[in-house]
Order: sequence, then C-alpha cells, then structure tokens
Amino acid sequence: MSEGPLEITRWCGTMPMHHHLLDVQPGYAEARTGIEDESFAWRRPRRETVVTVPVVVHVVWHEESENVTEEQIRSQIDVLNADFRMRGAGLDTVPAPFAPLVADARVEFALAGTGPAGEPTTGITRTRTETAVFDADDTVKHTASGGTDAWPADRYLNLWVCPLGGGLLGYAQFPGGAPATDGVVINHRGFGTVGTATAPFDGGRTAVHEIGHWLNLRHIWGDDGEGCSGDDFVSDTPNQGGPNRGRPVFPHVSCDNAPDGDLFMNFMDYSDDAVSVMFTQGQTERMDACLAGPRGSFLASPGEPAEPAEPDDLAPTAA
Repeated sequence: MSEGPLEITRWCGTMPMHHHLLDVQPGYAEARTGIEDESFAWRRPRRETVVTVPVVVHVVWHEESENVTEEQIRSQIDVLNADFRMRGAGLDTVPAPFAPLVADARVEFALAGTGPAGEPTTGITRTRTETAVFDADDTVKHTASGGTDAWPADRYLNLWVCPLGGGLLGYAQFPGGAPATDGVVINHRGFGTVGTATAPFDGGRTAVHEIGHWLNLRHIWGDDGEGCSGDDFVSDTPNQGGPNRGRPVFPHVSCDNAPDGDLFMNFMDYSDDAVSVMFTQGQTERMDACLAGPRGSFLASPGEPAEPAEPDDLAPTAA
C-alpha cells in the first residue's frame, strides 16, 4: 500500500476535459452531437454476444514505487471483467428496490497480445518520466510531454496509469475525440486491488467508472452541481442532487426521489469502491449503442454468447 492518506477532491476529471475539448478541438462538438443523436434513437434488443476489448496499459512513473507490477495490472483487469459482467463483489448489498435494474454489460477486457505492428506484446508499456505528477491535461498521453503515445484507438483501449495530482483519481475521453488522446487515465493509487492501490479506492472501481465514460456513460447525477435539473440520458437511474461520496446509507433521498432515493451504489456515482457495485439496464443499453456506433471497431471480433444470469444473481438482498 502507498504511504500517507489519499486526498481526493476532484475524483473524476472527465467532464472538465469534455468541456475543454468542446472549446478547443475542431469537430468535437459536432461529433458529440451525432453520437448522442444516435444514442437517443437506439431502440434495438440487447446485444447477445460478449465484446472483448484489447487493452494496452501504459505505466508512466517517476518514482520507482509508481511503476506498478503486472500483478496489480492483472488485478485491475479481473475487476473490470467481473464488474462489466455483473459478477463483481458487493452485488448482494444492492437494496431490493434497485435489484431489478442490475445488468450485465456483456463487455470483457484482455491485455493485448499483439502490438500495433503485429508484434507479440504483454499489453503493458513502461515509461520513466521526469514529470513528478500529471493533471487532466493529456500530457501523459504523449511521449513528447513526458508520457507515452497512444496505440491505435480503433484497436485498443489505451489505459494510462500514472501519478495524478490535484486530488484527481482519473479521467476519460468520451467517444468522438481525437484518436491520439483517446482512452482512460488512472491515478496509480486508485488502480487495481493490490500494490499502490490505496483505500478507500483500492477495489478497482475507478477504472470501471472511467471506462464507463469511455463507453459514453455520464455521471449519474447529470453534472449540474447539487441541482436537480441534470440528466445522464438514462431513463432508469433516479434523478439525484449531486454526487454521493463515502459510504451512504439506503435510502439516501434527494431531488424528491423518495422512497428509494439515490442509486449511490452505481459505478457512475462517486461512492467508495466498496459501495460502487452496479450498472443499470439503461446504462448497458447506452453502452450497446456506443459499441454499435463510435466504438464499433471493437465489435469486429466479439466473444462468446453471453451466459444467462442465474436467478439469484438478479435478486440481491437489501442492504
């Protein structure tokens, strides 16, 4: 474990990066509008096959302790494969009123075995940097600025692991942005379940949250601060007044959403890793639309048909 407390004040930098790209990147606003139009129009049955996404993990480190081990990387891949397949730890804590919403995203992740030029690879790159700490400014995504260049974004999920400052756990790029910066960045102290992973973000759920953004999910409260007018564009997530943090107790009511209150156990909220345990049916449908649209290149080699969920898996007990 890392020494010292993990002070988190910003948690996720995805929306600030999104607004920055809207201001500075030509074509991004139009691309995002088209993607959302397609997502709103999506009315197809759920995808039956499992999509396997090849991942390249770019470890960018300044201090030797930040050069996370292969064990730590594989612990993160294990969490992704459990959580996106509705098999993750803590599903039995979902309150009974929300149990019918729990859904299998039918997405799995594997470290890439073949590199961009067809060469064998471990799916892991390692870069020693002179940069002591990075921010949500994409410098970690370029060799020229002390990071590592992305692999082709239509073939790999680029996942950068590095020291992040400013109280930041991670950030992602929504679909529609430039390929050279496409992917997810995670603080090494919020990555995986062993090594430098630090409580209360040592359950691997930061990467689950950020990859949710990469698959076009919004924050569950709709990013309107503490108000009640925001929208995550998913019909089965209750309206809530801002992010939840720590370990809320059911029911946590806001925005007139009584009696059941906030879906604070959702991966797209800000609750501690031990509390964040589920995606909803509506969120998995939105991910389906993303994988059929802007992330469609990953459908070229789908996996096996999804295994049917066991009845017990669909009915978690009340917290």
